[in-house]
Parts: sequence; structure tokens; C-alpha cells
Amino acid sequence: MTSKAREIIIKNLFALLAFISVLLLGLIVLFLFREGLPIFKQISMAQFLFGSAWYPTYDPPEYGIWSLIVGSVIVTVLSCLIAVPFGLLSAIYISEIAPAGIKEILKSVIELLAGLPSVVLGFFGMVILAPWMQETFDLPTGLNIVNASLMLAVMAIPTISSISEDALYAVSRDFKEASYALGATKYETIVKVVIPAALSGISTAVILGMSRAIGETMVVLMVAGGSAAIPRGIFDSVRPMPASIAAEMGEAAFGSGHYHALFATGIVLFIITLAFNLIADHISNRFKEEGSGTL
Repeated sequence: MTSKAREIIIKNLFALLAFISVLLLGLIVLFLFREGLPIFKQISMAQFLFGSAWYPTYDPPEYGIWSLIVGSVIVTVLSCLIAVPFGLLSAIYISEIAPAGIKEILKSVIELLAGLPSVVLGFFGMVILAPWMQETFDLPTGLNIVNASLMLAVMAIPTISSISEDALYAVSRDFKEASYALGATKYETIVKVVIPAALSGISTAVILGMSRAIGETMVVLMVAGGSAAIPRGIFDSVRPMPASIAAEMGEAAFGSGHYHALFATGIVLFIITLAFNLIADHISNRFKEEGSGTL
């Protein structure tokens, strides 16, 4: 077999695998919409999205997911307020400041943290953190927004740190040497040269970290409290969308309104996650173009 024929076979094999991947994803999305859209024969889309009552087993049932959306957004935003500074600062330290020996250790620790099963973090939050919070802050329960946000932050930090570190490492050495030649210190170079040049990758890391947080199921199922109500404070319990789907799908009768409502909730979650990824792609391309024109 000639090298040209081997190249053609490999090229077609890759194309086939890519087509299969896209096809499987398309079938999953098709199934999701097929099972979720029938709920809108019973209630309007506005009632579904903005209704504040989620009582699918009542007679008549109520399928408003606004409280679930609010719960998802709150825990995601709070977790990112924690994860972004830690993830970004750790990436800067690993990429630009840490000695070689410490750098390898920290990278290994972060990769290990990324591989930690979510159920382990959920178990830690439920058994260790929840009782401590309940006793320390005199709360009715330690399973609340803060607990869920902390655990989600721990899960998002490796994603933000790893992608940001790769973006910082990819910055051309010429930029740094030019900054040093002009008399800038190491920290001035990091703040004014390296970070702006890597802003495309950093912004992508942040958006993907948020996407990871909002789509997480097991952690929020175990430590968010499971209350399908709009919270009044950060120590209230909530039930984000993934937790509601995981908790109730096994109890929903096939083909019932409850069943279709859970799939429709999955559609909303899918659209939000897709939006995060599209925003990440847009921001990445925008900063990449601005960076290439100004640096």
C-alpha cells in the first residue's frame, strides 16, 4: 500500500468518525426536543419558563421552572465569583512565577482535582461542610446556595486554571522580552502584556468554567437543598435544573406531563449551555482579532 493510499484511508476514517460524532449528537438533540416539546400542548411557553410553582404531582399539576432557572443561575454566578480569581491567579502563578519543580507539582494537583468524581465532592459538602455551616452560622440547614457554590467552584477551578495556563504559556516570548527591554518589571509584564495577549484563552476558560458549573448534576443534587422555590438569601436551599431532572426522572411516568416537563427543562438547560459555548467562541475570536491587531 502506497503512502498516498494510506493517507486517503486515514483521512476518510477521520471524516467518518467526525460524521458519526455529529450524527450521534444530532440524534440526542432530536430525541430531547421530541420528548420535551409536547409539554407545550398543556401549558404555554411563558407559563413554563416564568411560572414560579413547580408541583408536577399536584392535581392539576404546575410546571413553572422559573425557580429552577433562578437556582441554577445563582449557584453558577456565585461559584464563578469564587472560581475565577482562584483559577486565574493559580494559572498565572504556574505559568509565569512558580519554579519548575513547584510548577509540575501544582499542575499535577490541579489535574488530579479535575479528575475527582463529582459525587465525592457532593459527599464532602453534605457530610463535612453542611454540618459545619449549620452550626457556625446557626442555619436551619447547611444544604444551601453557599454550599453548592463552593463545591461547584472547586469543580470549575481546574477547568479555568488549565485553559488559562495554556493560554498564558502560548504568549510569544518576544512580547515578554520586548517588555523587559523597555524596563518593565516581571509583574508589570504579566499584568500589561501577558494577560492582555492571553485574554482570548482566559475569557474562553471562564465561560467554559461557567458552563461546567451550570450543567453539573450530582453536586447540586446532594448539597443545594432541593427546594423548588425562589430563594430570598444565599443561605436558602434551591433546586437547580440538573438536580430536578436527576431527582424526578425516575418517578415520572413515561409519556406523562411530568415526563415531558423534565425533558423540556433539559431543553432549556441545553440552550443555556449552548449559549455559553457560543459566547465563549465569539469572545475568543474577538479578542484574538483585537490582540493580533494591537500586539
